[in-house]
Amino acid sequence: MASNQPAPEAPSPFRTDSLGTEDRTWEEWNPTEESIRPVRGRHRVAKQRGLARSSTVLGVGVIAAVGAGGMATAQSKPPVSISLPDSIADNLPDAKSLPGVGAFMSGDSDADQQTVASSPLTSAGITAAEAEQGTTDAGEALRARILQQAEQQQAGADAEARAAEETAAAEAAAAQAAKQQTVAEAEAVAKKKAAEEAAKKKAEAERLAKLAASYAVPTSSYYISSSFGQAGSMWSSGYHTGLDFAAPTGTPVKAVHSGTVKSAGYSGSYGYRTVLELEDGTEVWYCHQSSMDVTAGQKVTTGQTIGRVGATGNVTGAHLHLEIHTADGTGIDPMAWLRGKGLTI
Repeated sequence: MASNQPAPEAPSPFRTDSLGTEDRTWEEWNPTEESIRPVRGRHRVAKQRGLARSSTVLGVGVIAAVGAGGMATAQSKPPVSISLPDSIADNLPDAKSLPGVGAFMSGDSDADQQTVASSPLTSAGITAAEAEQGTTDAGEALRARILQQAEQQQAGADAEARAAEETAAAEAAAAQAAKQQTVAEAEAVAKKKAAEEAAKKKAEAERLAKLAASYAVPTSSYYISSSFGQAGSMWSSGYHTGLDFAAPTGTPVKAVHSGTVKSAGYSGSYGYRTVLELEDGTEVWYCHQSSMDVTAGQKVTTGQTIGRVGATGNVTGAHLHLEIHTADGTGIDPMAWLRGKGLTI
């Protein structure tokens, strides 16, 4: 059975002068395996308790020095035992007297430990507004801010997408409206042009209708050289059967009214003669022409040129001999007939 021998005392960490007086100036002492022997028995157990308390105090000091982050790391690892001489351990302050350290001692209550553990390690990064809302965890506050920023960025992206869609829709609507306007303008131009053409055709038709219903003098640049019924030996019947319009050769001969050419050719003493039949059966004879511009069966309108003044047949000079015959073949006075149609002769 091993005897419980007293443990050798460790050398004093203070210097001693020649008179044996200790110099209390602190000198670092590094215990080694050679300088400290292992101690057995009850005395060793008592020493270990004191050293455990001392090591705890030093560990707490280190933890307090590194801050809240280091505290969390140190709490996750097992404590490291540090052996110190009794002369040093006796001079260290009581660990419980250190602010914020007593809760870490084994003799403290569980309630105090829970209070310290539940307190946030640090409040750095927490804004005043977040603190007013009761936020005490910096990590949760940072996470909340990150989520809020992400939501704001997503909301901004959604707003930009909606704005782009609205812009595209507005541009498409504007393009469609412009296209519709162009089509409408083209249709309006086409309708206007069609209306103008229709009005032009209508005006021409009205003009032709009016012209067809009107009457015209048979020639121009003329004078009356012989009248109807005038007596004389130069006419085989003893009197003049028509109305003579003396005019230069080549003067246009015109249709007095719309009708159909019944005949056109040379006719003895009448020379070149054109017979124009009107709708009511009345015949108009154009005699002594130098040339004819129409043929039998051709339809003509009022004022249309049908020949030229000449001196063909039995004549004494260039003139147009005009005769009017009713539907039954009776010859009547051309002067009275033309004047009855509103013409001035």
